[in-house]
Amino acid sequence: MNVLYESNIRSLPLISRGKVRDIYSVDESKLLIVTTDRVSAFDVILKDPIPGKGIVLNKMTEFWLDKFSSVLPNHSTGIKPEDIVLDDEIDQVKDRAVVVKRLRPIMVEAVARGYLIGSGWLEYQKSGSICGVKLPKNLSKASKLDSAIFTPAAKAEVGMHDENVEFDYVVQLVGSQLAKRVRDITVELYSKASKFALDKGIIIADTKFEFGLDSHGDLNLMDEVLTPDSSRFWPVSDYRVGISPPSFDKQFIRDWLESQDWNKKSPAPNLPIDVIRKTSDKYHEVLKRFL
Repeated sequence: MNVLYESNIRSLPLISRGKVRDIYSVDESKLLIVTTDRVSAFDVILKDPIPGKGIVLNKMTEFWLDKFSSVLPNHSTGIKPEDIVLDDEIDQVKDRAVVVKRLRPIMVEAVARGYLIGSGWLEYQKSGSICGVKLPKNLSKASKLDSAIFTPAAKAEVGMHDENVEFDYVVQLVGSQLAKRVRDITVELYSKASKFALDKGIIIADTKFEFGLDSHGDLNLMDEVLTPDSSRFWPVSDYRVGISPPSFDKQFIRDWLESQDWNKKSPAPNLPIDVIRKTSDKYHEVLKRFL
């Protein structure tokens, strides 16, 4: 399998390297985004790649962008990455890269939750609400909510945790009209995806979307969409209220790291081969179920 920890596209200027994605400039209106096999845990980029992870993330995003194309525009240009790089760079972009429109990003993680888990569960235990959304009393971990809720998070600097915020934060950031549009479309996309996923035997407990504005001021869906990195996917067969069900993501890595004598700062310990393999298998399994 073609494993890519870090891309090296010499034919285009490098703009940035994130936890997973390398971003290059194509021209004033377009970017090339390469999804690598890097993996992070506890906001630390690990030294070991997960084989095929970037291809899975890219294919899943393309799948959902196509499914949602009638709901709102997205960042895709339709240009093949192989057509804009050198011949000896094609292996770095094949099946794992996309040429996208340059958008003005809305600096909020647009999170939709249908189940009470993760940071939402912790916040609910303290206040009975999530991001200012009041919830019924006496809910348990992993309880299904009566309807999906919008729980935004403020984007943090690299290496820091995003911070849950209330809807008013989004209003102050982008204005009332756009904030309501982001909230409503986030819940709509999550609800549509959740119904589709249930037919595939998967519960989408929560997910985050990212949006940007194009040159006309229109809202576009951007970045990754409904991948194991941006979503919490649970097998329907393993779901139980009161427990945290196993998920199709890097949980094997988190669990192993938690068992190590590590301060959760870089550098992280090297991953055992079996942890790498099990994590890769989970990513590929969820792709197979959806496609």
